[in-house]
Amino acid sequence: MSDKAEKPKILPRDAFIDEVFLAAKKNPNIYFITIDLGAKALDRFRVELPNQLIHAGISEQNAMDVAAGLAQSGKIVYAYAMAPFVTLRCYEQIKVAIASMFLPVTIIGNGVGYSYNDAGPTHYATEDLSCMRALGGIEILTASDTETVLQTAHLTYTKPALRYVRLDRAFLPDIYPSGDKRFMQDGIVEIESGKDACIIASGIATHIAKDVKKILAEQGHNVAIIDAFRIKPIDGAVLKRVLNPYSKIITLEEHFLSGGMGGAIVEAMADAQILKPVKRIGVRDQYFLENGGRGYIQGLAGVDAKSAAKTAAEFLK
Repeated sequence: MSDKAEKPKILPRDAFIDEVFLAAKKNPNIYFITIDLGAKALDRFRVELPNQLIHAGISEQNAMDVAAGLAQSGKIVYAYAMAPFVTLRCYEQIKVAIASMFLPVTIIGNGVGYSYNDAGPTHYATEDLSCMRALGGIEILTASDTETVLQTAHLTYTKPALRYVRLDRAFLPDIYPSGDKRFMQDGIVEIESGKDACIIASGIATHIAKDVKKILAEQGHNVAIIDAFRIKPIDGAVLKRVLNPYSKIITLEEHFLSGGMGGAIVEAMADAQILKPVKRIGVRDQYFLENGGRGYIQGLAGVDAKSAAKTAAEFLK
């Protein structure tokens, strides 16, 4: 048996909430608004810090107005729910009550992409990024492992700002070692080196990209993997430095192509005058009503590793 204990697996939402809970115990100005009591980590909040936890019920629009009021009174505020509901159902309230008032509220969307795989389009979050990055003054972060979750949580209560934090519903394997600050500093980080071409992804797609890299390697292609942790804003200088070694760029996401991460990358490349061929791989304009698990839905959408590798290989030829 190894002398080193295996790191316990913890869901992204629980890791995030636990980190905020520990900070809230020391800071009574931290308030957590939940529209969903299903998170196990909220039990400690409910028992030990009942005055700092607000259960808004199934009323996302009202929750955002409450968040705005608390933020205006100087509180550090979090609004948490399933990703499609905490964004689309209360979009106008986020725009008018929070964004246009320049209020530092952290909006946490749990279960992005096809995380809620058998719940159907009502629970899929394949448009959240498109909508949220259209808001003025918002920062958007997509966690790809536990380290990115923990450091994001720490950032939200040490430097409050208007942020949308995108969390996957499932446990994601480690990408970054403990204490690695590169993704916080640059927002876009190369996590695996390669030649000629690179795949830019975020969240669970970063892990899919690793499998794509293995498939492409068998075909003679050596591609790099780049994690787009901070999707808004994107630092053009950093993007130019990271993409400089590669002649072709591939983006991969479990999100609609219209307004998604790939679109954000292409826009940033244009602004930074980075002129290179780009292939965007993502969900096209279609909803899926079929059941069969997340991998099955990804296959229908063409964003699973096998499909993405095929598309990438054709582009690399």
